[in-house]
Amino acid sequence: MGRDVECIPYLEKPIVLVDADACPVKNEIRQISRQYGIPVKFIASYAHYHQNDDVNEWKFVDPDKESADLYIVNHSQKGDCVVTQDMGLAASIVPKGVHAITPRGKVINDKDLDSILFFRYASIKARRGGERTRGPKKFTEQDRQKFCKEFEQILSKLAGI
Repeated sequence: MGRDVECIPYLEKPIVLVDADACPVKNEIRQISRQYGIPVKFIASYAHYHQNDDVNEWKFVDPDKESADLYIVNHSQKGDCVVTQDMGLAASIVPKGVHAITPRGKVINDKDLDSILFFRYASIKARRGGERTRGPKKFTEQDRQKFCKEFEQILSKLAGI
């Protein structure tokens, strides 16, 4: 069944951890991960709990703003893959050797972190100053296809194929 993410022995088989509260590619993650035999754990707040969720695939955390992120930071290890659109979370896990990818298929690397964190900081500063910033663009079928392609490449490497 793969490792239990509650108690992680060092460098066991990689897993996919998903920041799941607003993830539009959950079905794709399940399907592609199954093809490569890599277990998935969806992390979400109790506010997103559904009766029919497979308890083996899901970990529900407190609805506090950063609970899912903290869970992922504390339970991911080198070689795992995390799907998130939270650039702060990505910046926390990439330095420890965790693969990070957004639901739109953007792979986050060490070299991206300085610019990601700068733009994140600038955007937060602008909003605090009363400036309106644009939200994300509408999620498209091209975004979904790009995610599938990039995610499959990551899992292929993790599976040693």
